[in-house]
Amino acid sequence: MILALDVGNTNIVVGMVEEGKIVCSCRLGTDLKKTQDEYAIHLKMLLDVYKEYVNNVEGAIISSVVPNITATLQGAVEIITGKKPLVVGAGIKTGLNIIVDNPNTLGSDLVVDAVAAIEQYEGPLIVIDMGTATTCSVIDAKHNYIGGIIIPGMKISQDALSERASQLPYISYDAPKKVVGKNTVDCMKSGAVFGNAAMIDGLIDRIEEEIGAKTTIIATGGLAKVIVEHCKHDIICDDELLLKGLWCIYKKNQK
Repeated sequence: MILALDVGNTNIVVGMVEEGKIVCSCRLGTDLKKTQDEYAIHLKMLLDVYKEYVNNVEGAIISSVVPNITATLQGAVEIITGKKPLVVGAGIKTGLNIIVDNPNTLGSDLVVDAVAAIEQYEGPLIVIDMGTATTCSVIDAKHNYIGGIIIPGMKISQDALSERASQLPYISYDAPKKVVGKNTVDCMKSGAVFGNAAMIDGLIDRIEEEIGAKTTIIATGGLAKVIVEHCKHDIICDDELLLKGLWCIYKKNQK
């Protein structure tokens, strides 16, 4: 069994993975102020809650888009498991051929999502990850990563709107009954949910037109389920995609 951490700007997804199966998955808030020892305590407590005891861990792997806490989490994982975790980045085998201007600038989360997708699905692929940012990764029929799209995430966009417009409240992300709202909150919910669903549909159309092929579309991330059910395209929702990708990369790097 391995311990897998996906470090995002808002949350850290913590998973225990055994032979490719996600045994448990939980979240911690990303906090730049926490020390190595504090993260060690929180990780151990979290895993104890799920009865996944750290003495079962044979190895660990981290994907991080927050460089300032990567080393802190490496140390925390080593404290509670006694294992030095792999970190997705330069020198790690992924099996992914990245065809972009500067492959070294590609976020580790996008790499891991893509690795998981090509292990499970036939290309060409579009992988949509809806978190702090909404990203679309495009993978061709030969499983080459050929580029993508980055958009401000739904929550960050809505929070900015409520912060900057004094008469617009903060809202939840449940869909209203109709697209055309009759009050301020429903109008905002419609924009957030149906607007993002329409954006995703439109981007898929443009990507498929540009590459000249129909694609398999996979969505993941904290807000994916909220949006995907309102999209017109057939989209596979996979909450565990990134943890599966971390397992694949971990196995590729074992001697």
